[in-house]
Amino acid sequence: MRLQPRASRSEIAGERDGALLVRVTAPPVDGKANAALCTLLARTAGIAPSRIAVVRGLTGRDKLVRVEGVDAAALRSALGLPATP
Repeated sequence: MRLQPRASRSEIAGERDGALLVRVTAPPVDGKANAALCTLLARTAGIAPSRIAVVRGLTGRDKLVRVEGVDAAALRSALGLPATP
């Protein structure tokens, strides 16, 4: 997943180079962008924000995110992404 902080609006912008591109309005200070990422993903997928956590990449743009309680196909569908073959 690739995160772009300080965007003009928070959105899931699709896939780019095999990674999900997410834009958030929050600045990359004190974990605000990571929190905004988790909130956006939770709201879009219809799950609780506590079920989403950034596992790797806390200070970088490239993130590894863990989502609990949802399988990959259902998550991709909820985020509006095409199913993987």
